[in-house]
Amino acid sequence: MGKGRLEAFSDGVIAVIITVMVLEMKVPHGADAAALAPLVPTFLTYVLSFVFVAIYWNNHHHLFHAVHHVTGATLWANIHLLFWLSLVPFCTGWMDENHYAPVTVAAYGAVLLCAGIAYYILTHVLLAHHPKDSLLHKALGTDFKGKISVVLYAIAIPLAFLLTWAALALYVMVAAMWLVPDTRFERLLAEQKS
Repeated sequence: MGKGRLEAFSDGVIAVIITVMVLEMKVPHGADAAALAPLVPTFLTYVLSFVFVAIYWNNHHHLFHAVHHVTGATLWANIHLLFWLSLVPFCTGWMDENHYAPVTVAAYGAVLLCAGIAYYILTHVLLAHHPKDSLLHKALGTDFKGKISVVLYAIAIPLAFLLTWAALALYVMVAAMWLVPDTRFERLLAEQKS
């Protein structure tokens, strides 16, 4: 089975997710800088969620460059990931609307945790259908960042009820960790072409 339709569908869903998030940002009723001040928390929440969705899109893009074929299990694992990502706009809006109340920050973390687990499942479904010496196996390696991200989300969820700012700091830390370019796939693809 070809991978093109899966990639195109995923790109479309992620584009809609980002669009829904930006539509949650309400236009202020004023034309001066003071009118923008109340929107700063909303904007920062949007930026964090945008970065998370962009990280998933970027990693999904790189992942599927190394994939040669997909199976029915791959399609379902991919849909599972997209399901959790589609909840990011809801949790973003809920967290912002309730001024980062602990339960909303924990729910945001739960969605991030489930998306991280779903991505892990997707990679393992793909690995199961590619030879051990494939580019996919070499590029994913131990996937340390993926595993540590899931652990940090799991820590942040209960932490949100004790120290909400610390849970948010963990979410920012995970995003910052993934913003550091991961060249595993690009390097191996370049070596393969040489």
